[in-house]
Amino acid sequence: MTIGKTALARLRKRLLAWYDIHGRALPWRATAGERADPYRVWLSEIMLQQTTVPHATPYFLAFTTRWPTVAALAAAADGEVMAAWAGLGYYARARNLLACARAVAEEHGGVFPGTEARLRALPGVGAYTAAAVAAIAFGQDANVVDGNVERVMARLFAVETPLPAAKADLKALAGTLATSERPGGWAQALMDLGSGVCRPRAPLCEACPLAADCRARAGGAPETYPRRAAKAERPHRRGAAFILTRPGFAKGNAVGPADAVALVRRPPRGLLGGMLGLPTTPWRAAPWPLAEALAAAPAASAWREVGRVEHVFTHFSLDLLVLTAPATRSQAEGFIWTPRAEALAGTPSVFRKALELA
Repeated sequence: MTIGKTALARLRKRLLAWYDIHGRALPWRATAGERADPYRVWLSEIMLQQTTVPHATPYFLAFTTRWPTVAALAAAADGEVMAAWAGLGYYARARNLLACARAVAEEHGGVFPGTEARLRALPGVGAYTAAAVAAIAFGQDANVVDGNVERVMARLFAVETPLPAAKADLKALAGTLATSERPGGWAQALMDLGSGVCRPRAPLCEACPLAADCRARAGGAPETYPRRAAKAERPHRRGAAFILTRPGFAKGNAVGPADAVALVRRPPRGLLGGMLGLPTTPWRAAPWPLAEALAAAPAASAWREVGRVEHVFTHFSLDLLVLTAPATRSQAEGFIWTPRAEALAGTPSVFRKALELA
């Protein structure tokens, strides 16, 4: 899995030339001749963890419109940021986002540190994010390796070790190609190549600037790389979600608009921590019989079963029985009464599915 210096230089030259023509125009990327904004690079990288560019882009634009600087984000209320994050998933990232913004504002004068090591010391900034910000925003010689880059390396060098065991080898191979020449452009070129050409399925080898040197392509089955170990079966959990509704609701001393649902603030730690959501039973492996679910309801009312929703988290899948009931005025206490449209827009996807079902 070695390659000579001349071949390395040739690979780099071809890929950078390809990127200069075919690189994606993304809202967090600097245009030619401009320096990338570390805040925008960092924010985009956090959002893009475990999601796609089309899905993350509207969130990025909304965040940067509402909080255009890291100082503005640091000053935002936790609840506002968590609500704006709803739908991006992995909500611990939103808490870490705020912690990092506040550390930059309070400990670094609102300016992101410019080295990979100092970036790595910020809350919620892992090795990949630190390397990406260092390379793209600060022109540091950093080895930026995400899933796209791993796939390119696995195919380019025909790495037979399956993931995740191959991660260290793939990162080392990517490091042989990283240099101080255009580190930001190189990192983004590899990302774009993996995203648009060296795709997980049906790679477009005929459009790849590295095809002539790709060992997986020479072997005739590039789509079989990277090799992967067999996945363990995803655990399945079950629960019930309760949609308590009322035609008007108390908000402070005022009477709120019609069509409101009762939400609760989830505990600050754990899955969906700190987010607004529907009241639920605990989530467990055993089924919830209807009678047992009703006994765990947040209020005594005429609960009606409306169906079930399925949702897949990273480490388990969830089956939720959805129950709905009208509330009486005496049941207003203890809930955050929210217009249904706001609840649909500001709660995590699993609760949005339940609200849409009802």
